[in-house]
Amino acid sequence: MNGIEAGFLPVSKEDMNCLGWDCLDFLYISGDAYVDHPSFGHAIITRVLTAAGYRVGVIAQPDWKDKESFLRLGRPRLGVLVSAGNMDSMVNHYTAAKKPRHDDMYSPGGKAGFRPDRATIVYCNRIREAFGNIALIIGGIEASLRRFAHYDYWSDQVRRSILVDSRADLLIYGMGEKPVVEIADALEHGTPIKQITHIRGTCFLTKDAPEAGNHLRYVPSFEEVRDNKRKYAEAVRIESEEQDSVRGAALVQKHIDRYLVQNPPAPPLSQNEMDRIYALPYARTYHPMYEKAGGIPAIQEVKFSLTSVRGCFGACNFCALAFHQGRVIQTRSHKSILAEAQKFLHDPDFKGYIHDVGGPTANFRTPACEKQLKSGVCKNRQCLFPKACPSLKADHRDYLKLLQQLRDLPGVKKVFIRSGIRFDYLMKDSSDKFFRELCEHHISGQLKVAPEHISPNVLYYMGKPERKVYDAFAEKFYRINEQLGKKQYLVPYLMSSHPGSTLEDAVSLALYLKEHHITPQQVQDFYPTPGTISTCMFYTGIDPRTMQPVYVPKSPEDKAMQRALLQYKNPDNYTFVYRALTKAGRQDLIGFGPECLIRPKQRQTTEKGGYKKNERKNTGRKKGIRKDQGRIKRRSGKSKKR
Repeated sequence: MNGIEAGFLPVSKEDMNCLGWDCLDFLYISGDAYVDHPSFGHAIITRVLTAAGYRVGVIAQPDWKDKESFLRLGRPRLGVLVSAGNMDSMVNHYTAAKKPRHDDMYSPGGKAGFRPDRATIVYCNRIREAFGNIALIIGGIEASLRRFAHYDYWSDQVRRSILVDSRADLLIYGMGEKPVVEIADALEHGTPIKQITHIRGTCFLTKDAPEAGNHLRYVPSFEEVRDNKRKYAEAVRIESEEQDSVRGAALVQKHIDRYLVQNPPAPPLSQNEMDRIYALPYARTYHPMYEKAGGIPAIQEVKFSLTSVRGCFGACNFCALAFHQGRVIQTRSHKSILAEAQKFLHDPDFKGYIHDVGGPTANFRTPACEKQLKSGVCKNRQCLFPKACPSLKADHRDYLKLLQQLRDLPGVKKVFIRSGIRFDYLMKDSSDKFFRELCEHHISGQLKVAPEHISPNVLYYMGKPERKVYDAFAEKFYRINEQLGKKQYLVPYLMSSHPGSTLEDAVSLALYLKEHHITPQQVQDFYPTPGTISTCMFYTGIDPRTMQPVYVPKSPEDKAMQRALLQYKNPDNYTFVYRALTKAGRQDLIGFGPECLIRPKQRQTTEKGGYKKNERKNTGRKKGIRKDQGRIKRRSGKSKKR
């Protein structure tokens, strides 16, 4: 079966001929392999445009070294759309230590190497070579989070807006369903792309300086933020303050001789709009052309998962969701979600297990408060930090009802929640009903949660709740499971080396882990990705919320010590843990007492009485000395053998 027979959009001239199309209206270039599933941005945008009456073709992961690869569907009538994929291409390619990744879950067979670094820029430059002066629109997470001048961790420098470097005409930021149809309609009616400057959720470049006013603010220019870290922090503060569709102003940032203009964010989707988008005729799998390569691994995690919400009012400082999707919760109706779940039942691969029902935060199903819908999100305060706002509505009844309905579907054995529970929001709910049902029905032995740290200092810079909130949650979790007769466990996500985290903070976290018998298998080093407040702190050493200085662990040794402390039991980490405790003046934690993290170097032995790795090295050196002494004796005629 070819792609057209399987319900996919055209990927070749042959596909276009099957449909009777002589040319496309829009060509979509994607850094991800072509997966027609609503968890993939390219699938949603292409389906939305098709539903609006436009002919759309897809070129997924073109050969970026050859412009002919971009020409195989011909010149589109209206324009070209470009996205690097579901991830920033640099995050996709490199670890937090800047080491190349060896796999890519969004590529055939899970292999890396199918897309370039800075994919949006590279693709756009090839498109200009191939098509010349054509309407060129960029979007997706890479474009969205790099829309202003931004710190780039991989080059360790401030880069210009990606709109400047890509030479595109328009940039769609955030979730692009509304803006992309408005752009398409304007182009269809003959409006030149350079004159499409009014659409919310878009950025454009102009040579004329816009006039500042009540609904337009200037942020420090590219040159200022490049040369002055305080100006960079000021720019980030303004950009985050205005990320609201109700009260947000248009923003302007000068780039040398041009002006980047960000129109206010597009309004959130209504429930009816969300329902229509998720009801579009997705093939719900990867294109059959990838079958021989082993398929696309990323589909496995989402194939039998359900997106119920968008947006997140948690607004952690290290997360870019608030800057991309916004803080206003958008939901699908129960009817829409149940209809999608019904499709699972007809899939031969479905074994009765729904893997997830959620979104950025699974248990957010309503706006934080009524005020957000009328007046927008608060400019200078957060819903859950440093404490939950008195106006916050913590109510799980709607989510609970949805989960109950899914559990009752014939053929469904289990409904899991894997996209993350915001435990501080859960603890604000006056009813325990959802908590009990969560433990009874929706956990597969382990619940992953994200306290991230326990130090008040670090939690402040992360924008996370106090340790006592997590402790109360954990205590309640285990109490409820005991009452239910279940043995289930919490798996805490932890982060090392976040801005503000000192060596003393890392030691405190290690002691907490020891006290609570937690042995984390994985620890995430802070990753300075574009578009976050924490990345601003990392680069500038300034907290943009207060404009006060903040300590940043940057040296490889500091980061290695903090990371090692979180896994102090691992013998491979002994040297770094020893250095960290010594440097922090906590030699009291090196010894044989119950509070100690590691044993002293000279007496560190295994349970079987043998030497640890570092001790073997010392012993080896001593043996080497004895061997040398033996050689001297033999040469001098004093050897016993002689």
